[in-house]
Amino acid sequence: MILPTQRHLFDLPDDVTWLNCAYMSPQLHAVTEAGREAVMRKARPWLVRPEDFFTESEALRGSFARLVGGDVEGVALVPSVSYGMAVAAANVPVRVGQRLLVLADEFPSNVYPWRELAERSGGQVVTVRRPEDGDWTRALLAALDERTALVAVPHCHWTDGGLVDLVRVGARAREVGAALAVDGTQSLGALPLNVAEVRPDFLVSAGYKWLMGPYSQGFLYVAPRFREGRPLEHNWLLRGGSEDFSRLVDYRDDFQPGARRFDVGERSNFVLVPMAMEALRQLLAWGPADVQETLRALTERVTKGARALHLEVPPESLRAGHMVGLKRRGGYGPEVAAKLAARKVFVSVRGDSIRVSPHLYNTEADVDRLLEELDALV
Repeated sequence: MILPTQRHLFDLPDDVTWLNCAYMSPQLHAVTEAGREAVMRKARPWLVRPEDFFTESEALRGSFARLVGGDVEGVALVPSVSYGMAVAAANVPVRVGQRLLVLADEFPSNVYPWRELAERSGGQVVTVRRPEDGDWTRALLAALDERTALVAVPHCHWTDGGLVDLVRVGARAREVGAALAVDGTQSLGALPLNVAEVRPDFLVSAGYKWLMGPYSQGFLYVAPRFREGRPLEHNWLLRGGSEDFSRLVDYRDDFQPGARRFDVGERSNFVLVPMAMEALRQLLAWGPADVQETLRALTERVTKGARALHLEVPPESLRAGHMVGLKRRGGYGPEVAAKLAARKVFVSVRGDSIRVSPHLYNTEADVDRLLEELDALV
């Protein structure tokens, strides 16, 4: 269903038009309050019990598992996309000559790990060119064959929302024996994804955009076949029996079960974890499907107005509903976003697109204000 405006839940001044969630989400009042309480608690360490190193992070792990339709044993807590992709790169086997597929103009954190993996394994990073018709799924399927060891893709392209059908791509990857690594940073929370349907080997997401959480708290889902893999680091929390602080000097070779071995050190962050928990609580209450439907109505309004200004927009069927790129021949200089920001209308320029990414705090009036300002600029 279409959700009513949720602006009252956010710290947004009335004169600010923030259409830039893909850059960073505003903070929910409840998330800010959770962070404030957590900072005060950390100032009084006698209030932090040994079991708190485990119970709160386990609750956060469970909330993310519910969001993506996965099991809690498959979730690791990581600080960033680059960390999660580095875990994948440490565990995906690549033979000499095999190919690692990425999209053209992909976000760097989903490119650099694969370049390094290709260099040390003798593989080859192959970039799928941006299709003229905007159909990333067709372009990927055409490039995905028995030479492929890995497909590393987002659910939608970070510059303009171009959509990837992960179910079809994942099915083809399994047919040819390739691993599937998904960057969900620009989709999770606003676009439904179920790991039982997509079956990614690795799904990683930063938490400070569409997941509405704090910076440096992210998530990694790992498929069962990789859960016995090699972690990036060896911190004490990952080992069996770490709940008993009195026996930590009895060093052990076994790990905590499931994907917990891939958790970042100090994963029990006593400030970020409560904030992320509060953000996921609200997202689960809204539901990603209803968020998507609500935001699609806004981006379709953007699309109609942008086309009237003779700007190019990807076809609705080939883009996500929560984000849209407005293109023009020759692209835009950085001054366009700066001039809009001076009018307190906030978007991003990414590649050759003005990226418009609303959320539930936006209304049709925000869209109309953006279009009015764009009309004067372009």
